[in-house]
Amino acid sequence: MAEGNGIIAGKGLDVGTANLVCAKHDENGEIFIRSIRNAFLDIQVDDYTRNMLTKLNVPFVVQNNKFYVIGETAFELANVFNRTTKRPMQAGVISANEADAMTMERLLVEEILGKPNVPNELCYFSIPADPVDSDMNNVFHKGMFEGLLSQLGYRPKAITEGHAVVLCELAEENFTGIGISFGGGMVNVCVAFKGVPVIYFSTSRSGDWIDKNAAAVTGNQVSRITAIKEKGVDMTNPIGKEQEAIVIYYRNLISYTLGHITNKFATGKQLPVFPEKVSIVCSGGTTLIGGFIEVFKQEFKKLTFPIDIGEIRHANEPLDAVAYGCLVAAMSE
Repeated sequence: MAEGNGIIAGKGLDVGTANLVCAKHDENGEIFIRSIRNAFLDIQVDDYTRNMLTKLNVPFVVQNNKFYVIGETAFELANVFNRTTKRPMQAGVISANEADAMTMERLLVEEILGKPNVPNELCYFSIPADPVDSDMNNVFHKGMFEGLLSQLGYRPKAITEGHAVVLCELAEENFTGIGISFGGGMVNVCVAFKGVPVIYFSTSRSGDWIDKNAAAVTGNQVSRITAIKEKGVDMTNPIGKEQEAIVIYYRNLISYTLGHITNKFATGKQLPVFPEKVSIVCSGGTTLIGGFIEVFKQEFKKLTFPIDIGEIRHANEPLDAVAYGCLVAAMSE
């Protein structure tokens, strides 16, 4: 493994719609994780605002005479002022609706990755697999991030989110099983046999889809539903109209995802024979809601699944699994 200044070279970057997560080594060789909410908010430009933001140590940037608050603070301010944060990414890829998307994304990525430890340092970054329910593809998104990371001094390589979950969570099972990343913009699935992806795809429904639809049926802002969800909801015991709406759409999302996995097995050709039961591992911020795995198991029992499943479990660190899997891929080289 290459080293620079005593730090092991090679980094992993989870490029999520809701959060950016970086996995890397410190000077002691220990792996540590950094994350930042993948969001920004434009605010009023004047000297008073600048002074207050500076005094409160609020992260902000000035671009084209506009003030932008980035990261978690943008989300907090949006809730205070009943606004919706802007996202550099939408539905798992770079947003076509935000003129400043790549400018903001570069600032956010640079914030958590830092400078390369060695020239041309390898950085594996996550991309969504092509979705089964839309015409979107990842070609442009992948190319934009390759360019961004190259400009920052890295040697970029892409890996699908579901495959990264497999590398993170299924080492003791010979990297054989099903990794699912329930992100903000998409759900990514990878069925792997001895580390080789045999089925991989994404769907366009995930956390944002839940928030958008729950907000519509309850008459709330999307950011309000997101805040309710993140504050704490138990899927087995929802309280109030908003929580009930959230749980209804969660169940639909899980059923929808499992249905597509089943269909992929039915239509796939030359698939390997799995000699033993395999595990399903669920990761991503969308799985952090209370009772997620329990409800997942309930929806799973309603299906006739094409292969024998042993354990259905959470990733050890659901928010960090993709970034860690990206780091595993980087270190394997």
